[in-house]
Amino acid sequence: MITLRGLTKRFGDKTAVDGLTLEVAEGKVTGFLGPNGAGKSTTMRMIVGLDRPTAGEALVGGRRYAGLPRPIREVGALLDAGFVHPGRSAQAHLTAMARSNGIPRARVDQVLGLVGLESVAGKRVGSFSLGMRQRLGIAGALLGDPAVLMFDEPVNGLDPDGVLWVRRLMRGLAAEGRTVFVSSHLMSEMQLTADQLVVLGRGRLLADAPMAEVIARGSGNAVRVRSPRAADLAERLAAVGAEVGRTDDDELRVKGLPIERVGLVAYETGVPVLELSAVAASLEEAYMDLTGASVEYGTGMAEQR
Repeated sequence: MITLRGLTKRFGDKTAVDGLTLEVAEGKVTGFLGPNGAGKSTTMRMIVGLDRPTAGEALVGGRRYAGLPRPIREVGALLDAGFVHPGRSAQAHLTAMARSNGIPRARVDQVLGLVGLESVAGKRVGSFSLGMRQRLGIAGALLGDPAVLMFDEPVNGLDPDGVLWVRRLMRGLAAEGRTVFVSSHLMSEMQLTADQLVVLGRGRLLADAPMAEVIARGSGNAVRVRSPRAADLAERLAAVGAEVGRTDDDELRVKGLPIERVGLVAYETGVPVLELSAVAASLEEAYMDLTGASVEYGTGMAEQR
């Protein structure tokens, strides 16, 4: 488990992380979301001791990272796939990590096979693509077989097959009871991968809730109704407090009422219904609702949604 208590980091007059308090539990994939500059990478760096908090604390299994007796066996992290000496081979890089941490040599071959790099294990990392470096970074995170794993944008540079592999890996690790904390800007992929979501905006916690709960808050949730008397139904639905939009001559998009209530209103009004269905918001829509006021580097596109 990862525990953050009042975690704060300031760089001069800029507050990158502002009083962050939360727990990242074991046995699930926790997605870590937020706009650029929200403080996600800084938070992860503080968890593993690369940045020192201005205030508060970050604990792994109840201890600060610096106090862990065998950190690589307790916490595995991929924070920067490019942070590998380009002149070393993948095998040499992992072997050096293993020897310095008392990990058997056989484990190096095991993780290289797990991430699909056994055929290029002897090649220099400088010749690797970004996707191959991501796989090597994941291998390094898994090397000590830790109970806590953190990944910062692990699918960058991966092809669709690689993205699917990462998704299955994350979920498999969580199913083993491990703590999996992963950041990404790919909302569609995060929706398929994460169980729990933590959302930051300008360094502050905007949400810490199950995936389904976050999506349920999204403004995209609605009821679609098709009727040859759509205008009559729209008038009646508006009279009972619904927000009604006309999307076609015979189609309405209704917000503010559950689907059962919309159907009942249509029945009471005597309006024939050709279709009645729930429209669920996507994670992307819910995320945009949450973070719209927290985007630090806006382009003006939000107003066009």
